[in-house]
Amino acid sequence: MPENWNNLTADQKQEALFNSWLAPQGVKFASAQAEKDYQARVTRLKDAIQLKKTPDRVPVVPMLGFFPAYYSGITPYDAMYDYERMKSAWEKYVLDFKPDAQGGAATAAPGKMYDILDYKLYAWPGHGVPKTSSYQALEGEYMKADEYDFLIRDPSHFFKTVFMPRMMGSLEAFKHLAPLTNMSEMYGGFTGFAMLPFGLPDVQKSFKALLEAGSEALKWAGFVIAVNQDSATAGIPGFFGGGTKAPFDFIGDTLRGTKGIMMDMYRQPEKLLKALDVVTPLLINQGVSAARVNGAPVVFIPLHKGADGFLSSAQFRKFYWPGLKAVMQGLIAEGCIPFPWAEGGYNSRLEDIKGLPPGKAVWGFDATDMAMAKKILGNEYCVTGNVPSSILELGKPDDVKKNVKILIDTCRQNGGYIMMNGATIENVDPANVRAMIDTTKEYGIY
Repeated sequence: MPENWNNLTADQKQEALFNSWLAPQGVKFASAQAEKDYQARVTRLKDAIQLKKTPDRVPVVPMLGFFPAYYSGITPYDAMYDYERMKSAWEKYVLDFKPDAQGGAATAAPGKMYDILDYKLYAWPGHGVPKTSSYQALEGEYMKADEYDFLIRDPSHFFKTVFMPRMMGSLEAFKHLAPLTNMSEMYGGFTGFAMLPFGLPDVQKSFKALLEAGSEALKWAGFVIAVNQDSATAGIPGFFGGGTKAPFDFIGDTLRGTKGIMMDMYRQPEKLLKALDVVTPLLINQGVSAARVNGAPVVFIPLHKGADGFLSSAQFRKFYWPGLKAVMQGLIAEGCIPFPWAEGGYNSRLEDIKGLPPGKAVWGFDATDMAMAKKILGNEYCVTGNVPSSILELGKPDDVKKNVKILIDTCRQNGGYIMMNGATIENVDPANVRAMIDTTKEYGIY
């Protein structure tokens, strides 16, 4: 990024990120045609997102789960534990299907790392679910109802000494660690007492596990980066520069669990609201820092607990949307393109989520009325979605083609639409995925 980054306006920062996306560092294109194709794809996405210029056609970006693994004849377990096979599978998908962008291979997380940490928040292939299956969230109260004050007072120390020991069995001894701020003075033995826990055998064992997990993560990341670079070399850009979460989901998914946060809305709403405010800047920084490192503006925000029927409209407006809006505004101020992906239906939310500057965000939809979404939001946001999982899972290519054409006819006005499925693609007929991509390329020309 430019050295004068902090002096740039939000629009200038956005253009800098788009320029970095257009000309990725360290990529040597396979040919002049590959470079031309790469830049055409990024430009197509840029035009669809910014709403300033109609792209040459509707971009198509499938949202993938473990589809590349299934397509290549390996299991999700293989992809998580054999990084070479993971890399080959994801690159085969990219080269065979040629989407306008690919979501990266980070879907296949490093299984061995989670083994080392004794990770508890998810079941993963071969560890709680069959090797042929995808992930399963294991909600729990990783933060108790009476611990909001601790989280609000010192989020970093809370995560280090409470959340991490509960979520990762190998790091249980971290509950003994003192705040790092206690290391401020020699006089009075402050630093000495703060250092004592680091000498405990179980704490040292936990740090060894953490170091081993870090080494595994670094090894895995090398293969994920290689997928992105090899795809770019062939002319296919990555889509996401980073990811973050809505504050309500951050606390509800990760810390309190669904039951816990629903009770908190009634029993201690003010503490919940304060905690949402406290974690908001952390979530903004999470997305911004990744986008700047990766040199791409789109920041993925999966939305889990804001869907129709999950919260009342009043609850959505009080607890969910203000935090999500603040995260989106914070990302926009730093030149990023927030991409909230509304899982489930958002028909009753469409009027509530208006109001951000035009061309500064993308809204992805799963089971929302796209005609309504386009009508209400189309002048402010690029919208994406929602090829149904049911059609991709159970339909035939002709069914997919029909649905794609309906979506294009419904959403193509002013160019602010990206073809995308409503939920991640797993073990589906490759012919259906190909029909989704090819039909968009053929029928989506402006």
